[in-house]
Amino acid sequence: MEVRARAPGKIILAGEHAVVHGSTAVAASIDLYTYVSLSFSSDSDNDGKLMLRLNDMALELSWQVGRIKEALPDMGITPSSPKPCTPETIKLLAALVEEHNNIPEAKITLAAGVIAFLWLYTSIQVVVTSELPLGSGLGSSAAFCVSVSAALLALSDSVNLDFGHHGWLSFGENDLELVNKWAFEGEKIIHGKPSGIDNTVSTYGNMIKFRSGELTRLKSNTPLKMLITNTKVGRNTKALVASVSERATRHPIAMPAVFKAVDSISNEIATIIQSPAHDDIAITQKEDKLEELMEMNQGLLQCMGVSHASIETVLRTTLKYKLASKLTGAGGGGCVLTLLPTLLSGTVVDKVIAELEGCGFQCLVAGIGGEGLQICFNSSS
Repeated sequence: MEVRARAPGKIILAGEHAVVHGSTAVAASIDLYTYVSLSFSSDSDNDGKLMLRLNDMALELSWQVGRIKEALPDMGITPSSPKPCTPETIKLLAALVEEHNNIPEAKITLAAGVIAFLWLYTSIQVVVTSELPLGSGLGSSAAFCVSVSAALLALSDSVNLDFGHHGWLSFGENDLELVNKWAFEGEKIIHGKPSGIDNTVSTYGNMIKFRSGELTRLKSNTPLKMLITNTKVGRNTKALVASVSERATRHPIAMPAVFKAVDSISNEIATIIQSPAHDDIAITQKEDKLEELMEMNQGLLQCMGVSHASIETVLRTTLKYKLASKLTGAGGGGCVLTLLPTLLSGTVVDKVIAELEGCGFQCLVAGIGGEGLQICFNSSS
């Protein structure tokens, strides 16, 4: 049997950086997915191996199942009870990963992702493909952890699914919670102390509001479309977060006001997203308000010092076409969001994309706030 799972990436609509200082943030899923395919092969086919194929990285990794069992003795783990991966276990898993010298040294996050996969694995062949650019702030690692967790849980009979169903199938609420918990454990291995935003959005889809550790799921009543521009400029998230904190220390009166303004923007965006829009006029009015709030949020992010020359290039380019943009995620490069209004012509979108790609950027058009995790089965495999 083959099991396929797909989980979406995410964007931060508002509140990045300020959320660290107690403000509200709003995040949404995007209809760009990471796909994981798990299938059983006979021992004669795979010689008793666990195989992991990372198609987008042109990498194929394999381990003898007996070798994994030697390295990881029975730890009493049950699929229905997610538990953290201990530092000692991470070292054992890292040793297994280091046996493969074909992982580029520069891809530290990739190695961490493989460790997370081995932790979530409980003789299976795995193929991974993704529509999400890696390391760009669009939640690719979370989508990976969510889809791997879902596929493995499905094969372990730990979730209630209709294996005879044809096409993509959604999980029940309790099963989504279980997947999300396991995915969070995978994210911990990759990122250390993740907020849980990325894996939650990837699991449940749609949108969430986050503040001081509390997550609230939102239901969007209006379809939104964004142009996501990947500047391809790498950034150090920890350094950027630290720089904002240092600026807050230097300006103890001004910076709290900036964070408070961001909080107001995030809450207003959450309200607008959930409000009904029954016709084109109402939809246009909502989009106009969202554009203004995005511009405000970008201005405040500039106040925090997390913009970058590449981001400013995107902002100037889209402004020429009267479109609103803001950075998403850590800043300092990474990705920029541009709201594409419902009535905007495709010709204009093509011109914007052509100009941005002429600057060496990667452009992706994505729907916002759609489906979360889904799974499908192929019994003929």
